[in-house]
Amino acid sequence: MKFGVVQFPGSNCDFDTFHVLRNVMKQDAVMLWHKDHDLKGVDCVVLPGGFSYGDYLRSGAIARFSPLMQEVKAFARGGGRVLGICNGFQILLELGLLPGAMLRNKNLKFLCRHVHIRVENEKTDFTRAAKKGQVLRIPIAHFDGNYYAPAGVLKDIERHRQVVFRYCDAGGTITEEANVNGSLAAIAGIRNREGNVLGLMPHPERASEALLGSEDGRTIFASLILSLEGRKPARRAAVRKKTGHD
Repeated sequence: MKFGVVQFPGSNCDFDTFHVLRNVMKQDAVMLWHKDHDLKGVDCVVLPGGFSYGDYLRSGAIARFSPLMQEVKAFARGGGRVLGICNGFQILLELGLLPGAMLRNKNLKFLCRHVHIRVENEKTDFTRAAKKGQVLRIPIAHFDGNYYAPAGVLKDIERHRQVVFRYCDAGGTITEEANVNGSLAAIAGIRNREGNVLGLMPHPERASEALLGSEDGRTIFASLILSLEGRKPARRAAVRKKTGHD
């Protein structure tokens, strides 16, 4: 599988994500520069964490206008997999590929610590290697991670099972204390209704090697790889049928 990691001015988790995809998960990976228009034939686009454009105006607000984002938007609307991590999640919200918005953390403090998140929907392209209710220990590092959506939007998100992760304690219980940034309904990650786009605030790339204190982040990358591998035979069959060639 081929992954593309987007680089913006201010990205600081791009090489971390690239390293995990290529050296830990053993996948083909390339860097995608924000000013380009070429996705280089990737199967999945990853928008990494950081502070794109210094988070001026608000997190992700300027990055949405990068030339490559138009390609990413078309890629996503065509069914391509897109994963947004932290700042990447914020960018996906600004692009309109995911519903809702990000507010400042409830205590108006930058948070950098490990948290626990519970798998709410295991039947997604990003969680198929997990079990429903499984608790993952993954770090966060953000100031604007307080997820918000109007009541009607939240109701729609819940109805279509778009909530993929919620903040919880080590035992899997949703508590106010565990919801460290104050996110609505303790939401830590959501997908679009079609299921091919995911945004989450925790950093799975920082929890993919034992040396870093947790390997739980691999679950998300492994799920993506399984999903992409499952699609490849069908894609090849479709190409053969269309072109008449093997």
